[in-house]
Amino acid sequence: MLLTVDLGNTNTVLGVFEGSELRVHWRLTTRREQTADEYGVLVRNLFASSTLEPAQITGVALASVVPPLTPVLVELSRQYLGHEPLVVEPGVKTGMPILYEPPADVGADRILNGVAAFATFGGPVVVLDFGTATTFDVITKRGEYAGGVICPGIGVSADALFQRAARLPRVDIRDPGAVIGRSTVTSMQSGLYYGYAAMCEGVIGRIRDELGEPVSVVATGGLAETLAVEIPSIEAVDPVLTLSGLRLIWERNRQAPR
Repeated sequence: MLLTVDLGNTNTVLGVFEGSELRVHWRLTTRREQTADEYGVLVRNLFASSTLEPAQITGVALASVVPPLTPVLVELSRQYLGHEPLVVEPGVKTGMPILYEPPADVGADRILNGVAAFATFGGPVVVLDFGTATTFDVITKRGEYAGGVICPGIGVSADALFQRAARLPRVDIRDPGAVIGRSTVTSMQSGLYYGYAAMCEGVIGRIRDELGEPVSVVATGGLAETLAVEIPSIEAVDPVLTLSGLRLIWERNRQAPR
């Protein structure tokens, strides 16, 4: 079995694959101060809550956009699981040409999403990822990473309102039920929820115009299911798309020289 770890700025997502089947996955809060030992205890507790055992893990694939935590999770894999992990970084075989400049600037999670989306939907395809940043990643019909769009994430925007406006409260991100808010809270929720939905639909439309051809759209990330209902262009939602990309890249590198 393969343990996949997607280490993001806000959340860390772990999943266990048996072949191509995702047996179980967990979403945790990313804590930059945690040690390998603390992660080891946490991972053991997660396995204890499932029907799986750490001894069943035969490989580990890791992607990280938090550089200080990358060596911590590498040590976790070595010490607690007994495996040298595959870390998705420049030089790792992805099977996807990068047209970005410079190619190394593309976050590992964005490449993983592109690899998984192209494998499932073909191209061209846009991956809309609702993470700490809201990103749009464009994959061509030839399977190339063409580039994309980076916007402040909806959670970042909500925190900025709370921190910079003295009289505005912190609010949950959800559908308030109407665009016209009848209170400060529902007005803020409307701006965040419907505002981000409209922004995403507009950016997707501009990407389609620029490409000049039909394009599939898949959404991922923690808030994908919440927001997708208000974004007509989204054809599919896959909250664990990044983990699927990790599995595919693991398969592509398993027989390759390391």
